[in-house]
Amino acid sequence: MDPIALFNQWYAEEKEQTPVRIPAACCLSTLGLDGYPNARFLALKEIVEGDFVITGPLGGRKGQEVAAHPKVALTFWWTATERQVRLQGDAVRISDQEADRYFFKRLRPAKVVSQTFTQGQPLQDTCLLEEQFKQMTTRLEGESIERPANWGGLRIRPLRIEFLDFKVTRLHERLLFSRTGDNWSKGYLQP
Repeated sequence: MDPIALFNQWYAEEKEQTPVRIPAACCLSTLGLDGYPNARFLALKEIVEGDFVITGPLGGRKGQEVAAHPKVALTFWWTATERQVRLQGDAVRISDQEADRYFFKRLRPAKVVSQTFTQGQPLQDTCLLEEQFKQMTTRLEGESIERPANWGGLRIRPLRIEFLDFKVTRLHERLLFSRTGDNWSKGYLQP
């Protein structure tokens, strides 16, 4: 059994059943520069050659942490199908060409936000947030919005993927795939 094919099957089933607006939401966990774990939600863009692709600003904490410690985890929780998928793997930056392609697909307001703000930096006055966004939207009206230099993406090559199918009986089905080279081995875990 191929874990990527199983992931795609479970993901398709969740998208078919869920009323959630962003079924691609997943939690990226990194090791913080201070030694404490950090976690944040973002959206899976796609799976390319077995690698999980995520995007966003990489100049802040997330990017610094991945650059220092490229071992990361992604966790998916799907409420409609009551399933969880956890994966651990190594993260590498995508190319500028790939980043441009993903940025081009973003909605215009998201592009404006990327041009206007530096994600994660302190905010002096929350009242100015909306005003700055409106000003930049007006300034960029009719123009193509280019990808900021600090905006990119990561490809996460999984080493372990655990599939957890919740059961009312609490006898949850847990299937763990582990990679050695290009080969996957599988085993089952107790609930």
